[in-house]
Amino acid sequence: MTEPFNLSAVDARALIGARKLSPVELFDSCTQRIERFNPVLNALPIECFKRARLEAEDAEDAVMKGRELGPLHGLPLGVKDLNDLAGVRTTQGSPLFENFVPEHDDNIVAAMRRAGAIAVGKTNVPEHGFGANTDNPLFGPTGNPYNPNLSAGASSGGSAVALAARMLPLAMGSDFAGSLRTPAAYCGIFGMRPSAGAVASSRRTFGWLPFDVEGPLGRSAADARILLSAMMSDSIDPLACHLEGEIGNPASSVDLSRLRVAVSEDLGFAPMSAAMREAFREKLMRFESVFASLDDAHPDMSEADRAFYILRGIGFVHDFRQIYDRDPDALGPTIVDELRRAEKLTIEDIGWAHAAHTRIFHAAESFFRNYDLLITPAASVPPFPHEEVYPRTIDGVDMGGYLRWEAISYGATLFAGPAAVIPCGLGPGGMPMGLQIISRARSDSYLLDVAHSLERVFSDDSDLATPEPVLG
Repeated sequence: MTEPFNLSAVDARALIGARKLSPVELFDSCTQRIERFNPVLNALPIECFKRARLEAEDAEDAVMKGRELGPLHGLPLGVKDLNDLAGVRTTQGSPLFENFVPEHDDNIVAAMRRAGAIAVGKTNVPEHGFGANTDNPLFGPTGNPYNPNLSAGASSGGSAVALAARMLPLAMGSDFAGSLRTPAAYCGIFGMRPSAGAVASSRRTFGWLPFDVEGPLGRSAADARILLSAMMSDSIDPLACHLEGEIGNPASSVDLSRLRVAVSEDLGFAPMSAAMREAFREKLMRFESVFASLDDAHPDMSEADRAFYILRGIGFVHDFRQIYDRDPDALGPTIVDELRRAEKLTIEDIGWAHAAHTRIFHAAESFFRNYDLLITPAASVPPFPHEEVYPRTIDGVDMGGYLRWEAISYGATLFAGPAAVIPCGLGPGGMPMGLQIISRARSDSYLLDVAHSLERVFSDDSDLATPEPVLG
């Protein structure tokens, strides 16, 4: 018999609705799993088990009394430690906020709880959510479940590890330059960056820039789909948009044999290690025949690096300049370094970057008139040791800063549409490998269905299916 902690979110919710699984039974199974493996992996440094168990008892009572149940009813959930959960610390992994306890849920957390999710704790993040590794001065590093000595990616590393280690059926993440997608790739799970505006967020201080989005992580596209549906709560976001299709519907199959697919090892500008290029091509050879056509192609990304760094720099100045002026030692070296870069920007730089970003968006939309899907590697290098703050070089080439190694991710960020990472077996070093799949803006439901269909193809091939981590 499958242990409750090992059930998918979709299956667990169905069993709860059919009165074949108690929310309390599921909660207890997950917390026992957390207590067993979290001391090694450090995915959930902040727990609220006592309160959560009372909520699980209330959820069970609602089932037995025949009340209307939400789509996430009784499902344990990990909340990223950048998001406010009422009565539980939101530290952002920073000593500045070590003891901050919000009075209210933020809008996305509130929406997920209204849908019936039971928040069991906060998942680990790098300091202030910035960095290539999920590590911070308060709680230390989060270990990859396939090798705890290696990185789980960042900044949603705690959420990804909690899912991969079967501690939780669902966890939320956020994504700016790959903060959700890289951890998904490194931990062998599914993660999705939705279209800009799909998930309205009260955390977005720069509401007109489409970079910072919140999104779902799950063990499958179907699991992520039900979480994404619950996260889409209101229209407080100035970029709020109407998505094509219906996210609330169950996952369905797409006829892959009709798809015109483009593939790119590097989007024409992103650093990519030779090992990951080779592994990417080897994976493609195992399933490329399922599509109608497969071409090497990508939108024009010649302006991507400069545009992204300039627009990203505006946010750094806004978020951290005053803190730095008050106490330069209050911020970690990664943030200070990026802040100093940003302070050199001119008004001419900013104007150019906005126009360049618009050109990239137009190029992407034109590109997706000819292609249904774009597939790339999900990461430029395999998981690296915690001691490496970030990959400083790739095949001997200096990255010049902590973020450029993730260009394969932030390139897709500039498209403003959905980008998902689907696990694709093991890659270099015997660690999980992910593929990034991208489609046109606002086609989130379609991309989820494509991912669901690819998961079925991959499950029939031992070199593409992702094994569970061996945790003992």
